[in-house]
Amino acid sequence: TVETFGIRTPPSPCPRALIVHFIIHRRHRPPTNQTNSFVLPTMSSAATSGKATGGQLEERLDLTNETTQKIAQATSLLQTADSPTATAAALTAALSLLSAHEKKCRTGNDTPSLLLVCQTMLTLARDGDASSSKQVLRDTLQQLATRRSQKSKAISCMVETVLPWIVEADGYTPLSGEECPLDVEARDALIQAVRSIAEGKMYLEAEFARMSRSRAILLEGEGDVAEAANVLGEVHVETYGSLSKREKVEFVLEQMRLNLMRKDYVRAHIVSNKIKKSTLEEEGMASLKVKYYSLLASYYQQHDRDALELAKCFHAIYGTFTGVMASDKTGGSSKNGGGGENVMAAEETMGWKEALTNTVVFLCLSEYSNEVKDMMERIRLDPRLEKIVECRDTIKAFLKNEIMHYPLPHQTTLESIPAFSTATLSPDLVTPGNNQPDETLRSHWHTTFHTRIIQHNLRVISMYYRRIHLSRLSQLLSLPSAEAESHISQMVSSGSLYAKIDRPKDIVRFSKKRSEEEVLSDWASDIKQLLGLVEETSYLIQKENMVQSH
Repeated sequence: TVETFGIRTPPSPCPRALIVHFIIHRRHRPPTNQTNSFVLPTMSSAATSGKATGGQLEERLDLTNETTQKIAQATSLLQTADSPTATAAALTAALSLLSAHEKKCRTGNDTPSLLLVCQTMLTLARDGDASSSKQVLRDTLQQLATRRSQKSKAISCMVETVLPWIVEADGYTPLSGEECPLDVEARDALIQAVRSIAEGKMYLEAEFARMSRSRAILLEGEGDVAEAANVLGEVHVETYGSLSKREKVEFVLEQMRLNLMRKDYVRAHIVSNKIKKSTLEEEGMASLKVKYYSLLASYYQQHDRDALELAKCFHAIYGTFTGVMASDKTGGSSKNGGGGENVMAAEETMGWKEALTNTVVFLCLSEYSNEVKDMMERIRLDPRLEKIVECRDTIKAFLKNEIMHYPLPHQTTLESIPAFSTATLSPDLVTPGNNQPDETLRSHWHTTFHTRIIQHNLRVISMYYRRIHLSRLSQLLSLPSAEAESHISQMVSSGSLYAKIDRPKDIVRFSKKRSEEEVLSDWASDIKQLLGLVEETSYLIQKENMVQSH
């Protein structure tokens, strides 16, 4: 025994002894007819389908008949109301009746009945609420979606029920006019409510993205472009698996457009990198490819003013147009020939001739490199270039190792293209106030054109002259000596030209001064070639003499 607080308690038996005692007691206990045995609690037996069977983990109720009766009862309450006050009271009673039954269906795991009850409650709230704000509809939707242990199928069903009332068939364009059963205020508030419900739910990620786009459209219509861009920026659509590839590309393009409209160029460039170039080459992506490169060209025009990137963008647009036209002629599908109708509609504003002209102009405005020269050679071989005389002659002039005289014969025509002086190169960015010619931009590209011609002439002169007087060089370039020296210095600093200026002697040296070892090595190489040529010549003479002697 153990003494605790002065009270003796018997020692606790060994656990093994307890188990043996329990087994013996169960074997020799006589049967009993007592009714006070423990019974597991079960749900109401009304309209029950019985205990869980067939591998089910929970009991399910079949409330189909009761659901039909409750819905009919709630509908009749609204139909019998004959005044606005009576309608409001009947609506409250009907929603209370169905709300209680919704809980029974939810806890009884009768999903089909639960979906039917939720749809009916939303329909009654829409039709029975006479106010323009439809506050009852939003409250009912929010209340049902936030119920404890609410089924994901029920939430999805409610969202699908509400969407046709607020957006068009594409899923994101807000309804307007007679097509919308709600007022503008109620529609906008309901869009925001559906967006908040879908936020954070993986099974509603597609609806969240579309409602975010709808919200952005409304904000842009109100003139708040910055907030519209912020709303779309919160959606990382590239990680969503429930959206198609085309819909993802459209969403990212919309993000690009809004960021460009609010002049957030850094974010616009980051967003543009979310789209793979290979995706735009797939079938059915032609219209999106044109839109993408048009927006990208606007970015480079407004922010970086990178002529080479602009030339690449316009060349990609030109390639899309020509691919669609080739597909239309052959009657087949080109690599990205899908969406040909949209592309041909876009061609009315920017046809292949304009795209090719823009490509040539900005390629001539690009700083010389092997990539630029290679692209010029490829464009020169394009048979369509023959139809644009000014572009053909300009490309040939830049590829020849001859001095070009400024201005070029077709320079006025080339500088008159809209892309030369317009910052907005995409039709999606055009607004009534931002499509006017920009004289600052025109002056920038005009100066750049002159600079590229001067740099071309300096490269040509460096090929034919090892030394030249600066005065004579200025005469060939048609520039003052100080300006010619400035251009030479810039090219030397960028590494595109080697030159040394001797100001006292007024001489420019384009060739490096070679060391004695380099001169001797070249002389030895030349002597070796000369001896080889003499030996081969004497062999051929001797061979001919032998043939003639026989």
